[in-house]
Amino acid sequence: MAFVEKLIGKKEELDMEDFLNNLDSQEEDPYEGAEALVKPINLTTEDDVKAILEESKKGNIMLVNIADLGKRNAMKLKELLGAVKDGVETIDGDIARVSQEKIIVTPAKVKIIKRKD
Repeated sequence: MAFVEKLIGKKEELDMEDFLNNLDSQEEDPYEGAEALVKPINLTTEDDVKAILEESKKGNIMLVNIADLGKRNAMKLKELLGAVKDGVETIDGDIARVSQEKIIVTPAKVKIIKRKD
C-alpha cells in the first residue's frame, strides 16, 4: 500500500482550524466587486442604530448582535430595536429575529421570509 501512496501521493489531512483562521487572508480585497455586504454589528447605543440604518441605506445586510444589551438592559434593547424597526420601515427594508442573540436587517428590495409554509 505504501508503494501506491507514493505513486498517487498521500492524502493530506485538512486542518480545519488553520483553514478557518486563514479565510480572511486569502484575497487582498475580498469585497471588491460585491454589490452588497453582510456586516456584523453589536447593538448597544443610539450610534449603533444610526450605523445599522446607514448601512441598510447603502444596500448592505446587517447581522445585529443583541445579546449583550439584552442581558444588561432589556428596556434599552426594546427602545433601540423600536428605533431600528421604525428606521428600516422608512427605507422599505426588513427586520427579523434570527435567534435569541441575533437579528437581521435588510435593505430595500430584500425581504425576509418569516414563516415556513
